[in-house]
Order: sequence, then C-alpha cells, then structure tokens
Amino acid sequence: MQPQGEERFQILVGTAGDSYPLMDMVTPEPDRPDQTLTDYVLVADYRTQRDPRQVHRQRQFLKELQAKGFQYKVKEDQEKVFFGIRADSRIFSLYRTLLMEPEGPAPRVDSARPITVPDTTRIRIVNFILNCRTAAGDTFEDLVKDGVFETRFPLHKVRGCLGARPEGGAGGGALTQSPEQGKENLKRTWARWRNMFRKQPIDDIRNYFGEKVALYFAWLGWYTCMLVPAALVGLIVFLSGFSLFNASQISKEICEAHDIYMCPRGDHRRRYQRLSDTCTFAKLTHLFDNEGTVIFAIFMALWATVFLEFWKRQRARVVLDWDLYGWDEDQEEVALELINCPDYKLQLHQHSYLKSTIILILSLLMICLMIGMAHVLVVYRVAAAAVFSSSALPFLEDQVTTAVVVSGALVHYVTILVMTKVNKVVALKLCDYEKSRTFSERESKFTVKFFTLQFFAHFSSLVYIAFILGRINGHPGKTVRLAGLWKLEECHLSGCMMDLFVQMAIIMGLKQTLSNCMEYLHPWLSHKCRSMRGSEARDPELRDWQLNYRLNPVYTFSLFDEFMEMMIQYGFTTIFVAAFPLAPLLALFSNLVEIRLDAIKMVRLQRRLVPRKAKDIGTWLQVLETIGVLAVIANGMVIAFTSEFIPRVVYKYRYGPCRQGARSSADCLTGYINHSLSVFHTKDFEDPVRIKGSENVTECRYRDYRNAQDYNFSEQFWTLLAIRLAFLILFEHVALCIKLVAAWFVPDVPQSVKNSVLEQKYEVLLGKLRGGPRQLWGPGLGPRATPASSSSLRSTDV
Repeated sequence: MQPQGEERFQILVGTAGDSYPLMDMVTPEPDRPDQTLTDYVLVADYRTQRDPRQVHRQRQFLKELQAKGFQYKVKEDQEKVFFGIRADSRIFSLYRTLLMEPEGPAPRVDSARPITVPDTTRIRIVNFILNCRTAAGDTFEDLVKDGVFETRFPLHKVRGCLGARPEGGAGGGALTQSPEQGKENLKRTWARWRNMFRKQPIDDIRNYFGEKVALYFAWLGWYTCMLVPAALVGLIVFLSGFSLFNASQISKEICEAHDIYMCPRGDHRRRYQRLSDTCTFAKLTHLFDNEGTVIFAIFMALWATVFLEFWKRQRARVVLDWDLYGWDEDQEEVALELINCPDYKLQLHQHSYLKSTIILILSLLMICLMIGMAHVLVVYRVAAAAVFSSSALPFLEDQVTTAVVVSGALVHYVTILVMTKVNKVVALKLCDYEKSRTFSERESKFTVKFFTLQFFAHFSSLVYIAFILGRINGHPGKTVRLAGLWKLEECHLSGCMMDLFVQMAIIMGLKQTLSNCMEYLHPWLSHKCRSMRGSEARDPELRDWQLNYRLNPVYTFSLFDEFMEMMIQYGFTTIFVAAFPLAPLLALFSNLVEIRLDAIKMVRLQRRLVPRKAKDIGTWLQVLETIGVLAVIANGMVIAFTSEFIPRVVYKYRYGPCRQGARSSADCLTGYINHSLSVFHTKDFEDPVRIKGSENVTECRYRDYRNAQDYNFSEQFWTLLAIRLAFLILFEHVALCIKLVAAWFVPDVPQSVKNSVLEQKYEVLLGKLRGGPRQLWGPGLGPRATPASSSSLRSTDV
C-alpha cells in the first residue's frame, strides 16, 4: 500500500528492442509545492538512450545521487532527455550545522516542513556534489566527454520562488524570495540599456547570482564612479593644450622652420623634408605632452591608491551587511567535502620546489615568447615602412610613419586576440600540473599566471615604443639595420610621444568598442540561433527546461574573463596614462556600457552562473595593487625618457634666454628647436646622390644630442641623461610616498564596521557567560555557561 498523497511510477527507457526501469520517482504532495522545484538539470542526447552502456552509466550516476539524498525526474522532447534533480533538505541542514550559517534558526530535520534554503546555497552545494568523482572514478566532465551526458545547468528562476512566507509558520524566521526578486525583477531594474545611469541592485544580484558575482558588480560600479574625477582631470589636462595650440613657442618655431631640412628617414625614395611640414603634428603633440602631464601622472598615482583604499572600506561595509565578515573559505571547502563524503580525509597544504621551478621556467619561456612577439611586431613595422615608402600612392609616401604606427597597432590588436587564447590554455595546463588543493586555490594561481602572460601580451609593444623605439638606430650615415638589410624605424618627426599616443588610442579604442560589440553580438546571435532549434513542449516545466537549455552555456571561468578584461583596462588607464590622458574618460564610457552588457548577458542570454560565496575579490586586489606600483614606474619613465618635458625644462633654465635667472623679453623656450636638433653634413652620406634635393642641401637635422664633427654624444646628452635619471628617482619616490601616506590616511576598514564586529563578539561572549540551561560557577570567575549549540552561532562569531 503506497503512502497517502504520493503516486509512485516508473519511467521506462527503450533500449535496442527492450526496456527497463531507469528510476523510481516520487511525486510530492500537492500542499508541498516547493519540492517540485528543480535545483539542477542534466541533459543527455536522445540517441544515447539506445545504447545500453550509456543508459547503465546514467542509471549508476543517478543512483549515487539518490543515495546522497537527491530526488530526480526525467522529461524528454524529440532531441534531448532532461533529468531534473533536487536535493533533500537534510543536506542543507548538515551544511548549516557544519558552517553555523546565519540563514535563520537552527534546522529541524524531523520537521513536517523542510527548512528554507536560499537558491544560491542550494545550487552551490548541488554543483559541488555533481563535480565530485563517482564510485567508478569518473567526474561529470568525464561523463560528458564519453557522451553519457551532454551538459548540466542550474535553472533561471523566471517566476522567483513561491511567495513570501516565514519559515515554520507565521512567526519569525527566514523569508522565502518573493516573485519580484527573481529573474524578472533583475530584467526590469538592472539588465536594460535604459538603466545605464541607475544604481545597481547589489543585494538582489547577490540573492540571485551569489556573493562573488555581486562583489564583481559592486567593484565595477565603484571603479566606474571613481573614474569620474580621473576622467575630468585628464580631460582638463588634454584641453589645456588647446589654449597653447597656436601660442606655444615650440610649435611656432617648428611651423616657421622653412629653412631647416630633416634628414631622410627611409631607405626608399629618400628625400629631405622641411621641419615646417610637421607643424600640425607638433601642435597635436603639445595637447598631451605639456607641463600638466607630470601633475596628471602624480594625480593618477594618488588616485589609484585612494581608489583601492576606499574600495576596501566599501567592501568591508558590504560583507558585514551580508554577515560574511568572518566567513572562512577553507572551512567552506572542507564542509562541502564532508557533506559529499563523510569519510573525507583532509588534504593538507603541500609545496614542491621541483614543480615550482618547472612552472617558473615554463612561465619565463612564455614571457620570452611574449617579448618575441613584440620583436615580430618590430620586424613588421620595419618591413611595412619599406613597403609604404616604395608605394606608388603619394599620400603614403608623405605619411609613412603614421601609416606604420596605425597598421602596427592594428596588427598588435590582432596578436592580442590570438595570444589571449594561447595564454589561457597555457595557464590552465600549468595549474593542472601544479595540482592545487582546492578550486579556490587553483583559481588564485590561475589568476596570477594568466594575468602575467596577458600583461606582457598587451604591454610589451607599448614598452618598446615608449623606451626603445628610435634609441638604438644610430645616426644618419651610420644606421643600425635589421639583418643588415632594413633600417630600423624611428619615432615620428614630432617625437616618440606621438607614436605612443596613437598606439594607446588605437588599442584601447578597439578594445572598448570592437571588443564590447563582439562581446554582446556573439552571445546574442548564438542565443537567437539556439532558440530557433526545436519546438516548445506543452508541459510548462519541460518548456522552462528547454528555454534554459537554449541559452548560451557558461564556463568555470566566465566571471574570471570579465575580471580579466577590467584588469587590462585598468592597466591601460593607469600605466601609460601620462601619454594618453584621455584613457580614464574612455574607460568611464566603456564601463557604463560594460555594466549593462554583462547584466544583459547574465540575465537574458546565458544560463545561470553557479553562485559562489566570497567576501572579497580575492587575488584581483593584489593584481590592482601591483598595477598601481607599475603605473608609478612606467609613468615616471615616460615623462623622463619619452616626453620632451625634461629637455624643455633643462633648456629653459640652463641654455635658454632665461638661464641663470636672467630676465628676458623673449619666451624662455626661444631657440629650443634649433638646440634640440643635431647637425649632419650631407657629404657624409654613403650615397648622397640617391637622395632627392641633395644638390641644394649641405646639412640636415635629426632628433638627438650629438656633436656635428664626429657625431658622438654631446655634453648636453649626458647632462640630460643624468637629469632624467634623477627625475625618475625623485618622481617615483614622491609618488610612492604619496601612495603610502594615502594608504595610511584612509583606513582599510571603517571604524563603524570594526565597532559592529567588536559589539557582536562582545554579545556572543556575554551570552555564553550568562546563558545556557544552567549556571556553572568557576572559582572567582563568576557565572559560566555551557557553550551554545553550533547551529545557533553566527558566521561572524566563528
């Protein structure tokens, strides 16, 4: 006789001419609708049901889940077989007992009504159990590779939960989620372009996607807000150059230098070029290479520190509000292992110097490959300069350097896209070889390895342009050639800052526009194509599973990719910001789009991410701090060695009309251009006849500090070099001191958070002292209580 309110039935699966029961299913009572909801859906191809071996492995996997406290049911359409599974409440009561979760009162396993567990907790625990190995030693990924299953995913809760009702009756307890707090609420208030300037519902994101996703969007929102002052200052610095667009003494001298000829810069169709032909570029260069650049670089060093310190404070407030301030990630991992396997043996931390050495060597080889890719770009630019110089197109002949810089930036962008795929595979292989103890530890190590490789892939070309380009070329008449054939490229006639500015603008512009477009269009088109396949079932539950299945799949590192994208953008915003003051402004506009783009992808276009608990952004915080230090060093070097700031200041107070405090009616930079250009006698060229216009030119000029007699470095070169080094040391020490003072001045944790945590500890200790079923008196110690049950403690009390 079957129990009242239950209907037992069997689902038969046909297999090559016979059929046998796949599983026994229990239909819950009508007054307990919460048990009909599904935690996870497993999908298998319909064709696999004709293979007895595949069906046997499916049945074994499902039986093991049933032994661990799962219920499941099967629904199928014409193409797929869906397995809906739901965990028993005893699993979550054990979880709460082990971790002393602050999610309501103590669990009641024998209660007629199961405990209320947040969807994020349910999905996280079920996902962990599904990841574990079976008795046969297979993981779910192994079953997918063998074709037993196709995929798995947690369901998007389209209608939310089944109403707001206190746990355990009318009195107190945790409330279940109301319908407005599900996916539809996030669609309406968050995942819409019209909400671009609306505050993000971080608590709703946390309740639906978990703490890790919520912290990502909280950090991204905070980063975007902090970009506003940086973007304004950068825009002011850039626009301040317009006030001197026509009034700059240097630009005037360049525009009026009709009788100064610059030495030929290419091997093909070599000709002399008047300095006045670079008038427009000289004016443009002054927009981002002026006195305000130094101030802006120091400001950005201070901004990066203040941004991180205030984020730490914001993070502390958020996690305290979520009652996760004292949450222990290691304890969470061990608790999940014990829930899945009560006989679990603790895996201790291990370290192998041999493995670390091998990983270090392999990482260095990959970094060398990244640097080698930068050299390949150098070869491309040299070859492109030769091709463009010999081109029959007149406009290319006049703007060879600009064409080379632009095309080189495009090639670098394509190289970045390719190497990103390669770097991810290499970083994963290195992590697999290292065999981390837990997933969190593996993710942390993967973050370090992948970011290091990505950093060199993105910035190696910029380092070459900023600090190497045009500095190892020799001088006219004795140039350094690649493989003895091609002359190395030189900086733009208006200076190397122009090359760096163009490279930064193109790469960052493409990453913020083209990449964002592809990031949205690819999943949107994929979802449209997947939605066109198959027909919708009449069964509402099966139709819901089908809709979730046709969404784009998510991966273990889906959120990781979003973090990595923002870290690279943060690097562009800070590391070479002295050469591109508009970088914070571009980042601000990009982030306003990125927030809604990621929201739309997660809510509308992708399957539901597996919620993960977290109390900070993890290793990414150390990445941000590392970028901040690198930004100080890189910007100091850009100002000292790439820009014309130091030569202008030295000329102004040592060689110009205002030297030694002299007062002059002329501008203090009068004569700077003639002073900064070295003289080369055209008769010293190896083949002066091949140069156009050589019969009327006896000497030409080039950017360097060399003697006109023997072409060795002049006294001004060594003076400038010493001052550049001194400025670099001074700049970095001042900027780093400012960072340290700012970090000290702004506490990481607000006093209100510290006081709140302290008060909670005091209340717990006071409760232990006075509470309990009976009072125990110690000699001279007053009343002493028995410890409270573990299930009644808060996570902050652990």
